[in-house]
Amino acid sequence: MTTIGIIGGGAWGTALAQVAASDGQQALVWAREPEVVASINAAHENSLFLPGRKLSEGIRATGDIGDLADCFAWLVVTPAQHMRSVLAEAPASNVPLVLCSKGIEEGSGELLHDVAHEVRPDAPVAVLSGPTFAHEVAQGMPTAVTLAARDLELAERLRQRLSRSTFRIYLTDDVAGAEIGGAVKNVLAIACGVVEGRGLGQNARAALIGRGFAEMTRFGVGLGARRETLAGLSGLGDLVLTCSSTSSRNYSLGVGIGLGKSAKELMADRRTVAEGAFTAPVLARLAEARGIDMPIVAAVARLLEGADVDSVLGSVLARPPRAEGL
Repeated sequence: MTTIGIIGGGAWGTALAQVAASDGQQALVWAREPEVVASINAAHENSLFLPGRKLSEGIRATGDIGDLADCFAWLVVTPAQHMRSVLAEAPASNVPLVLCSKGIEEGSGELLHDVAHEVRPDAPVAVLSGPTFAHEVAQGMPTAVTLAARDLELAERLRQRLSRSTFRIYLTDDVAGAEIGGAVKNVLAIACGVVEGRGLGQNARAALIGRGFAEMTRFGVGLGARRETLAGLSGLGDLVLTCSSTSSRNYSLGVGIGLGKSAKELMADRRTVAEGAFTAPVLARLAEARGIDMPIVAAVARLLEGADVDSVLGSVLARPPRAEGL
């Protein structure tokens, strides 16, 4: 029996633990919140982040990250901006890391797999990404994801351990592509939420998804990603899901901004993190430095800084038409 370690006891970490502990297997969740540890161990439920969902008895929780030292692999599900510090405090080990968060590190502008390699240079790194709402995964509803690793033998071992009939895993060696899709779609989801909150209609949202995908592709290809990865589960698939439902934290943040609330006010009210709010400014900065045209991303960054919604929308709509090619 191979125990999977889950670094992070939020809704997504708990849902992944449910996947990892099915079929009589074991998962060990590390969480900072004592109430999460107590709830999982005593009641087989994460009452703080995933209330009402009965968890497998194969899931245990701990507040000591050192307890994960002997696990088969670690699924790293901490917020992107805290991943570096959490990995630094984890026990010394060359256990494979599966990065399950989506974002770009704000201070360094690095993709998360580069951060992980810096902090844990001896550990193999993979990325798990795709269109996933935690509550659906925890219920065992059909889901498909991308698992990216440069070492495809490692990826296959991980797939064999984590794959289920309702949790289908597709492999790629395009790590950058899988990460970029997941990071950029969060920013575009905020933009789609603004469209919804402003009552601009379904046509506008569909256009934004299409043009946003063009921005994602330009940026990804500029950083060495493959177009087919960006057009797959971890890119276009995740983009469509996150831009279409209030179950998305980023979309909900955008709706609030569209309704006239400030991003600062909305984010202060949240227990969970809308990663796109941290990714947008660094993504806009990286795109500008590389000469990559990303007007929707730039507009979201301005809105998060407190710019007037109608003014930002007006400037985007006033852009001259161009050929539709990516």
